[in-house]
Amino acid sequence: MIITIDGPAASGKGTLARRIAAHFKLPHLDTGLLYRAVGEAMLAQSLPLDDAAAASRIAALIDLAKLDRKRLSGDQVGEAASRVAVIPGVRAALLKLQQDFARQPGGAVLDGRDTGTVIAPNADRKLFLTASAEVRAERRHRELAGQGVVVTYEQVLADIKKRDERDQSRPLAPLKPAPDAVLLDTTGLDIEAAFQEALSVVRR
Repeated sequence: MIITIDGPAASGKGTLARRIAAHFKLPHLDTGLLYRAVGEAMLAQSLPLDDAAAASRIAALIDLAKLDRKRLSGDQVGEAASRVAVIPGVRAALLKLQQDFARQPGGAVLDGRDTGTVIAPNADRKLFLTASAEVRAERRHRELAGQGVVVTYEQVLADIKKRDERDQSRPLAPLKPAPDAVLLDTTGLDIEAAFQEALSVVRR
């Protein structure tokens, strides 16, 4: 059983995907971590984020076993990920890695921006999470504050809107719901309510 959960930044898709994967005892992949790993490597090597050749080379060497969610969770890395994600060579290098993960025996749960449209278009269940930019900014601001990161809500909101625009307007694998995805608006839902709604969709 392949389940995909897509949506914009801070829509809750990662938390929800981990809960769904644990419930059904399926492996889970946060595809965004792949792009974050590329972005982090570019920053660490002081490479321009629009250096397509360098980013593509780095993407070809990404190892799923070495992805560290905590290390890759920073906002600077998230911004870098959003920028390298528009590079065709990066997306091409990571495509097979993600598809192989989805096709493993027994299935998997994947979350990201294009898992239901590009990575696993034949997935058994597809969800697309949405929430207002303001609510997503509040969530992200609380998360960063909990990590000791000093940033204003206004800065987080501006960053989310900028990333939304970039993700939705890129020519390759733009952020959009698959035609057969079930839309789930989490604006007024806490994680438990969102989990129960998603569970109901998958069970149907």
